[in-house]
Amino acid sequence: MLGWRAGRRGAGASAGGRVPAPADAAADRARSDARVLLRRESADDAAPRAHTSAGGVHADGMRAPTVVPPEVLRQVRLLELRTRGLVNSLFAGEYRSVFKGQGMEFAEVREYQPGDEVRTIDWNVTARMRRPFVRQYEEERELTVMLAVDLSGSERFGTARRFKSELAVELAAVLALAAVRNNDRVGLVLFTDRVEQVVRPRKGRRHALRLLRDLLVAVPEGRGTSVAAAADYLGRLLTHKAIVMIVSDFADPALERPLKRLALRHDVVAITVGDPGEETLPDVGLARFVDPETGAAVEVDTSDPAVRASFAAAVEAETTARARLLRRLAIDEVPVRTDRGYVEPLLHFFRARETRAGRR
Repeated sequence: MLGWRAGRRGAGASAGGRVPAPADAAADRARSDARVLLRRESADDAAPRAHTSAGGVHADGMRAPTVVPPEVLRQVRLLELRTRGLVNSLFAGEYRSVFKGQGMEFAEVREYQPGDEVRTIDWNVTARMRRPFVRQYEEERELTVMLAVDLSGSERFGTARRFKSELAVELAAVLALAAVRNNDRVGLVLFTDRVEQVVRPRKGRRHALRLLRDLLVAVPEGRGTSVAAAADYLGRLLTHKAIVMIVSDFADPALERPLKRLALRHDVVAITVGDPGEETLPDVGLARFVDPETGAAVEVDTSDPAVRASFAAAVEAETTARARLLRRLAIDEVPVRTDRGYVEPLLHFFRARETRAGRR
C-alpha cells in the first residue's frame, strides 16, 4: 500500500509536466538575468552541497555550475513571472502582518498633525522649534526565513496537474520572493534522507533568483525522507530565532523528536504536500507497485474492496496522527494538494495566524 502512495504516477499527471518555456519576450528577459544568476557574490553565497555521513554534516566542496543552461534561465524567469504577481497583490500584506520584526526603531521626527498620539511628542525638539513635533518609528525587520524543501522519491509523484515536487518548488518561490520583498533574509535547505544542499540566508532579489535556480536544477543523491536530518542541520545552522518553513509530504515515521527540538527555538511552519492519488487505491485489478524511496515492490489485488478500504483507513490514520502531532508541538500546518491551487491555503494560514495573534 505504501508503494502505491509513493510510487505510482497516474496518466493525468502528464498534463502538468515540467515547466514549459515562456514566450520569446520572457526568454529575452531571462537572458538579461543571466549575469545576475552567474555572479558569485561570496563564498557564503556559493554555499557548498552538504551531506550527512556517519560523522554528521560535512561540505564536499561542490559548487553550482558556473555556466547555467539557457533553458534553466528561462524556467527561472517564468517561475518568477508566475509567482511575482501573487506576491505583490495577495501575499505581501499578509506576510508582513503575520511575520513581524523583532522590535521598533526610530525613523524620523516630523511636525505634529491632528490625530497624532500625544505620547509620541518629542518635547526637546518641540521646545527648540516652538511648535510640536512627534517621533516616528518603523518596524525593525531582521527576520531570517529558512525554506526546507523535500526532494525525496515520494515527491516525484502526481496524478493531477503536476508532481508534488513541482508544487513544492513553486511554493518555495512564492515564499522566497515574499521574504525578500519585505527585506528579510531567506535561505534554502534541500533534503532527502540527507541534507543535499544548503544556501545560507541573504537578502535581495538577486539572491532569491539564485534560490529559484537551485530549486529547478537540483538533482538529489538520496531517495528517502528524513525530516530529522534537515531539522538537526537547521538547529545547528541557525544561532538566532528564525522562521522555518518545511515543504514536504512528511513521509517519515520519526517526526516528533526533531520537530520538537526545532520548534523550541524557532517558528516552524509545516507545509504538507499531497496528491489525491495517495488517498484512495483505484480498482485496476492485480497491480504491482514500487516504492521510489526504498525500491520495495508489492503486488496488490486492487479489485478487492477490503484491500481498498484498509488502504484508505491507513492513510486517514496517518494523516490524523500527523495533524495531531503538529498541533501538540504548536506547529502550524498548511496542507496543499497537486489538484488544487495553493493560494487559498496560504491565505487561510496567514489570516488565521493574524487573527490568533490579535487575540493575545
